[in-house]
Amino acid sequence: MKKEERYLKTMYYQNNENRQLNTVTDHYIAAPDRILTLVVLFLVVIGVMFVFSASVPKCVNAGINPLHFTIIQLVGVAIGYVLLRWFSKIDLRILYNATGFFTLIVIALLFLVLCIGETINGAQRWISLGPVNLQPSELAKPAIVLLLAKAFHKDPSFFDSKKYPTYAVILLMVALILKQPNLSMCILLFATSVVMYLTAGGTLSWIKRMILPILGGIATFVVVSGIGACMNFNLIGKFLQPYQLQRITIWLHPESDPLGAGYNIIQSMVAFASGGLWGSGFGASKQKLAWLPEAHTDFIFAVIGEELGFIGCLLLIGLFWTVLQRGFVIASECRDMYYKLIAIGFTFSICFQAFMNMGVSSSMLPATGVPLPFISYGGTSVIISLAMVGVLLNISRKKQRKIRLAQNV
Repeated sequence: MKKEERYLKTMYYQNNENRQLNTVTDHYIAAPDRILTLVVLFLVVIGVMFVFSASVPKCVNAGINPLHFTIIQLVGVAIGYVLLRWFSKIDLRILYNATGFFTLIVIALLFLVLCIGETINGAQRWISLGPVNLQPSELAKPAIVLLLAKAFHKDPSFFDSKKYPTYAVILLMVALILKQPNLSMCILLFATSVVMYLTAGGTLSWIKRMILPILGGIATFVVVSGIGACMNFNLIGKFLQPYQLQRITIWLHPESDPLGAGYNIIQSMVAFASGGLWGSGFGASKQKLAWLPEAHTDFIFAVIGEELGFIGCLLLIGLFWTVLQRGFVIASECRDMYYKLIAIGFTFSICFQAFMNMGVSSSMLPATGVPLPFISYGGTSVIISLAMVGVLLNISRKKQRKIRLAQNV
């Protein structure tokens, strides 16, 4: 460490004549945020453990290798970890220059999934690649964050003709995701975009004039739709897709269809109730055996609740809260607005998705179909999440580097 500090001091004084450039842009000083690194690795380990625990009964019933899903998850974790290490060390200007190309790839994949995508549970969201499935909508999260960071880092104004092409590209991606259909991902992208806009210095007046009335209208419509669905009003059904109307109805009254659409949420609540305070123990869940079909994916949080209990759920929530806190600290201490917006966008998208998933499992939100980051089975999700964390760690190094050099002067 002392040798590194002496080297940095030497480099600093060699470049002292050009203080405008500042050697902090050329030399790393500190390791990435250690707390964030440890928490994310802990979440990944928990994810692999519970993918194994929740998927073994499904594999046995299907007559396949009991480790089938666990092995695929481990491959995704390995690829994600390589990307995490790579993104934590590269020059982030590469992201700025490659945003357009990456966005074109995402749009092409979103078109492709609508043409040849595999339909699972009524949604055409996956491209089959042999034993694994690629979910292009997961790639839209970093793509939109990078696009908005590039658009807002110099000027936060929303109504700027130079930004209209960016908005058009984002709307195209959102439209393709809605076509799958994947409304939950669109909600996540919308919320992330609003948070990034406000972080860039956008005014609340525009939010109040346009966004809040829209959100209020959606909330009112959801409530009225739910009431109407329960009362069998045919008029409500004309404005909603059948699956959307069903989700709202089941959210309000899952017992109305206990063996159909309400089955998963009822079994999820039974799992939480069975877990009690301390849980039944790792691997001892009964609901995953035959009663909770999506135990290793969308409802893995319910398995965690049954096996680790209320205390285990609090621990998991605390870990995601720590990710949120560390990500926002990294953003707040970052001097460059472009990197600050990326840090906010990536952190919020990961944590908001986590709380959406946990809200669905606990019946606090209607069913959305989003995975629990780092935890749920899904190669695309864990790879993208770890790659985004790698960028966060890179930004944390830039922040710490500037502080160290200022102290060494």
